[in-house]
Amino acid sequence: MTTVALAVTNGMLHFELSLACEVFGSDLTHLVDPWYEFSLCGPAAVRIDRFSLEPDHGLDHLARADTVIVPGWADVDRDPPAELIDAVRAAHRAGARVASLCTGAFVLAAAGLLDGKRATTHWAHTDELARRHPLVTVDPDVLYVDNGSVLTSAGKAAAMDLCLHLVRLDHGSAVANKIARRLVVAPHRDGGQSQFVTTPVPAPGNHPLADLFPWALQRLDEPLTVEDLARRARMSSRHLGRHFKSVTGTTPLQWLLTQRIRRAQELLETTGDTVDVIATATGMGTATTLRRHFARTVGVPPDAYRRTFRARTAPTPVTA
Repeated sequence: MTTVALAVTNGMLHFELSLACEVFGSDLTHLVDPWYEFSLCGPAAVRIDRFSLEPDHGLDHLARADTVIVPGWADVDRDPPAELIDAVRAAHRAGARVASLCTGAFVLAAAGLLDGKRATTHWAHTDELARRHPLVTVDPDVLYVDNGSVLTSAGKAAAMDLCLHLVRLDHGSAVANKIARRLVVAPHRDGGQSQFVTTPVPAPGNHPLADLFPWALQRLDEPLTVEDLARRARMSSRHLGRHFKSVTGTTPLQWLLTQRIRRAQELLETTGDTVDVIATATGMGTATTLRRHFARTVGVPPDAYRRTFRARTAPTPVTA
C-alpha cells in the first residue's frame, strides 16, 4: 500500500482530517523509504470549518489510490454528496482499501460498502447509522473494525488508532510505534477495546498506575502475575483490577498479554531470534504457548508474520 488519498469535501470534520494528514502526509522517509505518496482529492475548493483547502486532484483520482481515507462527516442528518459517494464506491471497486474516520462511516454506508459487514462510528451516532442502514451491523462499543478492504473507526482519538493500525499493517509494529512516540499517543490500542470509559481517566502522571506501566513493560520476560502488579502498585488485586479497567479498558492479565504480543511482533520484525528465544524474552515460556496466543491475537502464526515483514526490516541479533 504505497499511495494514500484523502477524500475531502465541504462539511468534513477538520480534526479527523488533520490526523490523517499528520500520519500519512508527513515526510517520514527517515523511518520507511519510500513512505506513502499522499494526496488530497476533492472538488476545486473545499471549506472545512473555518479553513479552506485546495485539493491536489479531483474525486475521480480516488480510484487510483491503494488506500482511500474518508474523514468525519459533520452533518449526519443529511446525506453526503452524491459525487463523494460515487467516487468512494468506484475506488473500492477499483481495488482500493477504504477506511472511514468517525462519522465518515455514513459515507461508506451510503456507498453500500458496509452492507452485510460489522462497522462502527462515534458512539453518539451509532443508533442513527443503524437506523438509516439496516444492512450494516453497527457495533457501538469498539474503537475500530477491520473488514480487510473496508475499515471504520469510532470518533476522535479512535481515528488515530485506526491510522496507526493501517501503518502497522503496511510497515509493521516497530514503525507504527515510532510514529506513536513521535505524536505522543498510545502506541497500540486494540480495535476491540471499548470506546467508552465509564470512570474518568485521571490526568497523565497522576493516576495510581502511572509508575506501574513502565515497570511492567521492562519485565515482560518475567512471569508476572496480578498479585505482582498489585504488590508493586501497593493495592489489592481487586482494587488494581478496577483501576486497570478505568485506565486501559481491560483487565491486568489481558493488558499483559497484549504487551507481550506487541513485544513479540517487534522482535519477529527486527531480529533473527528463534521463536523459542522470543517466547522466553516475552514471558510466554515456550514456543507452543507463544504460537497459540500469537495466532489467536494477530491472526497468523509467528513464522508467517516474520516472513511478511522480514523483507522490510533486516534482522539483527538482539542483545540482552
